[in-house]
Amino acid sequence: MTEPTARTVQITRPAITDQHGVIESHHLPEAHEYAPTQAFRAQTNVHGEIYAQAADFEAFWAEQARTLAWRRPFTRVLDWRPPHAEWFSDGELNACENALDRHVAAGLGDRVAIHWEGEPGDTRAVTYGELLDTVKRLANVLEGLGIRAGDRVAIHMPMIPETVAAMLACARIGAVHSVVFGGFSAESLRARIDDAGARLVITADGGFRKGRVSPLKPTVDRALALHPDRPSSVEHVLVVRRGRNEIDWVEGRDLWWHEEVPFASPMHEAPALPAEHPLFILYTSGTTGRPKGVLHTTGGYLAQAAFTHRTVFDLKPDTDVYWCTADVGWITGHTYLAYAPLVNAATQVMYEGTPDTPDWSRWWRIVERYGVTILYTAPTAIRAAMKVGRQVPQGHDLSSLRVLGSVGEPINPEAWLWYREIIGGGRAPIVDTWWQTETGAIMASPLPGVTTLKPGSAQRPVPGVSLAVVDDSGRPVPAGEGGLLVADRPWPSMLRGVWDDEQRYRDTYWSVFGDRYFAGDGARLDEDGDLWLLGRVDDVMNVSGHRLSTAEIESALVAHHAVAEAAVVGAPDPDTGQAVVAFVVLKRNQHLVELQDAPAELRAHVAATIGAIARPKAVHVVPDLPKTRSGKIIRRVLAALASGAEVGDLTTVSDPSVIDTIRGIIAADG
Repeated sequence: MTEPTARTVQITRPAITDQHGVIESHHLPEAHEYAPTQAFRAQTNVHGEIYAQAADFEAFWAEQARTLAWRRPFTRVLDWRPPHAEWFSDGELNACENALDRHVAAGLGDRVAIHWEGEPGDTRAVTYGELLDTVKRLANVLEGLGIRAGDRVAIHMPMIPETVAAMLACARIGAVHSVVFGGFSAESLRARIDDAGARLVITADGGFRKGRVSPLKPTVDRALALHPDRPSSVEHVLVVRRGRNEIDWVEGRDLWWHEEVPFASPMHEAPALPAEHPLFILYTSGTTGRPKGVLHTTGGYLAQAAFTHRTVFDLKPDTDVYWCTADVGWITGHTYLAYAPLVNAATQVMYEGTPDTPDWSRWWRIVERYGVTILYTAPTAIRAAMKVGRQVPQGHDLSSLRVLGSVGEPINPEAWLWYREIIGGGRAPIVDTWWQTETGAIMASPLPGVTTLKPGSAQRPVPGVSLAVVDDSGRPVPAGEGGLLVADRPWPSMLRGVWDDEQRYRDTYWSVFGDRYFAGDGARLDEDGDLWLLGRVDDVMNVSGHRLSTAEIESALVAHHAVAEAAVVGAPDPDTGQAVVAFVVLKRNQHLVELQDAPAELRAHVAATIGAIARPKAVHVVPDLPKTRSGKIIRRVLAALASGAEVGDLTTVSDPSVIDTIRGIIAADG
């Protein structure tokens, strides 16, 4: 195996600070920085000069936007009236035309757009021509139901090609789609339908998950039956037959996809829409009270989505097979599955089910079967694969992989190194991306043919984006110190507001620093100016006056060779204010530490790695952690369990039985 040029460095952990400043910093064992190989540099899409080219950020983003197909070219680039931005506002285009029509017109109709695989093993190869035909027919169905530009459509579907078609058909006619993750409850779905005022729901009878059919149409029925005193705005429900599970039917309201879409006209002209026309609303997860609908518009969103996709992943659409494992119910699935790959004429993989069905080799069989070259997934999934063991992926040919991506939360260096070595064969560069639902597209990431990689670091803003790490007063913090991550100028894919709630938009994102967007995340810049994410600011504990990052302690725990996953929360403590409580999952079949010895050994390990102040008061060894269906750890549930409080709403928990198990372990540990 040929190793890229590397140099040995110390990877510095975030410093523990108090109100008076830095107390101490902490280090991982020696690791390497990984420079791009000469071969990768020679073929990469962009080079280091791109950062200088982006110095005039308005001119730079105008250049990127011109790679899209415009019906009416824009002459105005940016109109910035804090906290509102308009990008390319006098231009007109159509998102669906950019994703499909122009590629078919260019002779790419027979190119596979989506290699789809269902959890039971059924497969489809959907070409650009076939997808466009379906979308045109569906657009005619929507218009026949009275859906017009500006109307809202709720989409509650499994990971099937029809879901992408539904999003694109809405975009084609100018309807605003609101995709609601399939794991949400009827109450959560209804709240989002009501907030958006959706006139139509597109759903499926069910979808496959963990070997069973997860009912979706029944959830829609329950949602629409809620609150009989205030009827729903929904007029019709369009249903894809997927699970073939038993469902109820409301005549006059419910329609079968297979009885409507294939028989609609295949002729449909995509209208030109203003660049600032609303494209979608996406409700952020984990909210309480009224849902918070993040609004994105068309031109700027597509420009940054497409640019970051082809640049961060070094995409070669003629030869790459790209796979983003995210569900379309989340922003990652919106931007880097439904929109950017299709705008860039890529061939991609879409998988319906879970990575452990029927066993943990499923993902790696998919990589091998389709020759996946670019894999974009979450650190949680990487750590789950680590827990199962390297022998599973090593049983498959993963040599096609040439770029790996990470998204959703900071990736700890140990998982980064495992991902590179075991999944990437020691060759593939890893792009550790930072962004949010609100940012719309990637904001910080290495560029694989340019950046010398540091395990665990998002490294620097993408060209054209400006980020800063500041203190509570908005002043830049010194290198090595933690602070608040802000965007200090507008960017094309930024949210345009909170749906129907201007004050909430201002209060949530702009009230702290005025004309600078506060991301809600903590970060630090190291001595080289590289960015390290510390997690959400509200995931910081105050122990005896010291601010400790949960991400820092979790990373220290996972650095122990016996640990596969870890989650850290703060619990009330009469002596220290808050106490550190850790939940760890040990690697399967590990023999490095006995179960009864693990808590003491891991407490000592954290103290040795970070310092005595960070030593957990309790370490609970558990079989699994509570997670969403997309794989994110739900730390609020663990915090409630650690403090003996009510755990609250569990609609997003993929396996609620885990909570009872953990509750029993806490009681047994005393």
